[in-house]
Amino acid sequence: MVLFPTMLNDIYRHNAKQGRFLWVLALSGISYGLYRGVQDNFLAEIVHISKFERGIVEFFREIPGLLVILILAAMYRFAESRIFKIGTAIMLAGILGLLFGPAGPGFSAKFSVILFMVIFSAGEHIIMPVKSTISMDLAEPSQGGASLGLTNALDQLGRITGYVAVTFLFFIFGRIRFSGTPRYRIVFAAAAFLILAAVFVSLTMHETKLKGPRRRFYFHRKFFKFYMLEVFYGARKQIFLTFAPYVLILQYGADTSVIALLYAICSGAGFIVSPLLGKLIDRAGYKFVMVTDTLVLVIVCLFYGFSHRIFPERIAYLVVCINFVLDSIISLASMASNVYVKDIASSQEELTATLSTGISVNHLISIAIALLGGWIWERTGIEVLFSLSAFLGIMNSVYAATIKVGRGSGKATGTYRGITGGQDE
Repeated sequence: MVLFPTMLNDIYRHNAKQGRFLWVLALSGISYGLYRGVQDNFLAEIVHISKFERGIVEFFREIPGLLVILILAAMYRFAESRIFKIGTAIMLAGILGLLFGPAGPGFSAKFSVILFMVIFSAGEHIIMPVKSTISMDLAEPSQGGASLGLTNALDQLGRITGYVAVTFLFFIFGRIRFSGTPRYRIVFAAAAFLILAAVFVSLTMHETKLKGPRRRFYFHRKFFKFYMLEVFYGARKQIFLTFAPYVLILQYGADTSVIALLYAICSGAGFIVSPLLGKLIDRAGYKFVMVTDTLVLVIVCLFYGFSHRIFPERIAYLVVCINFVLDSIISLASMASNVYVKDIASSQEELTATLSTGISVNHLISIAIALLGGWIWERTGIEVLFSLSAFLGIMNSVYAATIKVGRGSGKATGTYRGITGGQDE
């Protein structure tokens, strides 16, 4: 953190005390990189999850995202910082379950693996809205997008470290002919240690004043377009999140080292692009970012679905790997919608409630797409599946183009507008 004192002073409020918050993001990011770097190969090689079952796994894994608004409503007495700590501890419980629980092709092992993946996911989704809220609250009024970009970049840097560690470990495992479940146990143990460290650091964080009654579901007419954008984004995102790695594994034979390396490259790109994108949101406006990201997305989706029909197998494999990385970069544009909500929200409480509701709306469509996507892939092939993703991306961009903005051209004002002012009806 001390490497960027000038940047931190420009972005964060005086006496914001953001250091420990940023350290938790870094430690949990490394832990997540270790976990995510082996997740898909673990499911395919050890648990023997088929492409249709992969959709079922994702259905259950995304349920906490759907219920996050109810979970946060139950914590209405807690400050955002305390919820952040609780979410981190729940992630630790999930990793420990994967470390010590059974793993294999049997029903009981599959049930155990899915259960602890859901627990980890619950902690991850609890953190999502409050992390964004804390990040923007610590920032100077006009630096909300820059703060989100920096915290996203820090998280990506942590993930890079985790992914590279997985690539290195599995390269060594291959050289010494060390195979089977123990390889994954070692990675889960490292992830558990780091997330445990994150929990301890989070306990030393100062309690924020961000606190107030939380509605179970918060719907307001001025946020309708945000909810709709979350529907389109959630559906498109879920197809790539669930099935893109599995396409590489099942269709192209990518091993754990390759998948982890690709994730590392994705996070490296995110580390570089996130701060730049955050500044672009502040300067050019969130509407510009939300509309233009689809131009690359359509190409990415179509190449991902049709490369094996256009190119020789080795070239197709390379093209798909490149598009895997490009999609991760495009997905960073989703932070623009958070700044959009902040720009039209009337209070900090309304911001948190709206972001939480947005996550639930996002996941309502995500869990349906997870089930439907596995069926589409098995019955019709990946061509139809990723054509659907391209279509949803276009719909997202077209709808974003309908957002009406004032003279600021969709730029964050850094203040909360009143209920009657600056609304997007």
